[in-house]
Amino acid sequence: MTNSAFQRFTTTHPLVIKYGGNAMVDVDLKNAFASDVAEMFKSGNSIAVVHGGGPNINEMLKRFNVEGEFRGGFRVTSESAMNVVRLTLAGEVRTELVNLFNQHNLRSIGLSGEDGVLFRAKHRLVNIDGILTDIGYVGDACDVDVSLIQYLLDAQYLPIISSYAADYQGTSHNINADTAAGAIAGAIKARELMMLTDVPGIYRNWPDRDSLITRMSLIEAQQLLPKLASGMVPKVEAAINALNSGVDQVRIVDGREQNIVYRSIENDLGTVIYHG
Repeated sequence: MTNSAFQRFTTTHPLVIKYGGNAMVDVDLKNAFASDVAEMFKSGNSIAVVHGGGPNINEMLKRFNVEGEFRGGFRVTSESAMNVVRLTLAGEVRTELVNLFNQHNLRSIGLSGEDGVLFRAKHRLVNIDGILTDIGYVGDACDVDVSLIQYLLDAQYLPIISSYAADYQGTSHNINADTAAGAIAGAIKARELMMLTDVPGIYRNWPDRDSLITRMSLIEAQQLLPKLASGMVPKVEAAINALNSGVDQVRIVDGREQNIVYRSIENDLGTVIYHG
């Protein structure tokens, strides 16, 4: 690796990475991801990681015989499912991530929205076939405590943030990791929000693979949003919200590729959504 992409993310304008998909379950990809973040972090960059855990949650739901499904791009979350989400993200996924980064000599701190009231949950209705629908304990991230994240970044810690939180009544909500990452990135004025997913980027006419969009303005993203497949909706919605909140740009990349974090910055890969 060269250092040309390094030292561009400061404590006041960090890189926020949404980590999810197959990159979380493939051992080689996990190690490559940790290596990329460690190299950049040790070169003076400030980074925060927001993670989901879809594959792990799906497996745990099966183990506990709890029904699981997605509607409108969001996980239907009953009270039983919410218990499984918290158990999986806090007890399995986040712990593993913290240990992984510790092996790279990074001072990583595992948090959720509930820790130190890092952020709150606001119950949301999901657009399903044009109808706003209640699908359980599903929320948006709001009221992000910027001071806590800023303190950790200034002290050169790597925050590892799980995508769930409690509302003001103390009820835990499942928050889509893309949605949480967008809210956090916007609150701390990130220079870039990078989302790892299982496709190379946004396609204008999915499944036509020749229709991959490499650069797209905020206005174009807003126009394209109603036409997207449900799985891409939370990502683009989060990108729009992040840009409107002060993030410089959003990058959606294929987390199934080795060392994609470093290479996407070095070679401008994926779909970049920018102001305009």
